Amino acid sequence: MSQAVIADLVAELGPVWQARRDAELSERPRRRAVGAGAKYKLVFVDRLLATLVHLRHGVTHDVLACWFGVDRSTVTRAIGEIRPLPAERGCRIAPGLRLRTLADVIAHLGATGQTGI
Repeated sequence: MSQAVIADLVAELGPVWQARRDAELSERPRRRAVGAGAKYKLVFVDRLLATLVHLRHGVTHDVLACWFGVDRSTVTRAIGEIRPLPAERGCRIAPGLRLRTLADVIAHLGATGQTGI
């Protein structure tokens, strides 16, 4: 993916992620002062990049944790938060479908009438 595509994804998905995060925080009663508590070790862009690398190349959470210098559970949580965002945008494959080659991807897109990134 080019830097322009990643920048577009950040611009499109960043506000959606932030709105969801704010909504989750406002739904429950506050136990601490505003700004208290642990800070995210992975900012949104890092979360998005980790998710894209995981989805595109199948890199394990352990390897991503080493690359980003965080714990595996942080990467798992980040991917769990970010993964639904591209799926809602239309970048998803039906459960159980394995596309192993580029030819498989092209055939699937042609059969379903979808377009790829």
